[in-house]
Amino acid sequence: MERKFNKIQKLHVKKGDTVKVLAGDDKNKTGRILSMNVQERRAIVEGVNMVTKHRKPDADNPNGSIVKLEAPIHVSKLMLVAGGTPTRIGRKRNAEGKLQRYSKKSGDFIK
Repeated sequence: MERKFNKIQKLHVKKGDTVKVLAGDDKNKTGRILSMNVQERRAIVEGVNMVTKHRKPDADNPNGSIVKLEAPIHVSKLMLVAGGTPTRIGRKRNAEGKLQRYSKKSGDFIK
């Protein structure tokens, strides 16, 4: 659905959501979204898609180091976990008339 003014499409997940990974090496893992890149449709999920990065020596770390950190994962590989179960989401108007996400599995609104 293309938006009238802001051409960046809304996503089904946002920062702070708990998600389940649907595909890839980390399939069936769950984690919390730490950050989002809406333009590229990618999210960094806690404990998922870990990569090894070699750090060069600098003033803080004179010997250098090897660190493991999360790499971005495409949002199409993520499914929202609401109420402890993975679910698809939709949008409908709540009691105040504001558009809000809801779980298609249970029908409950998502914070």
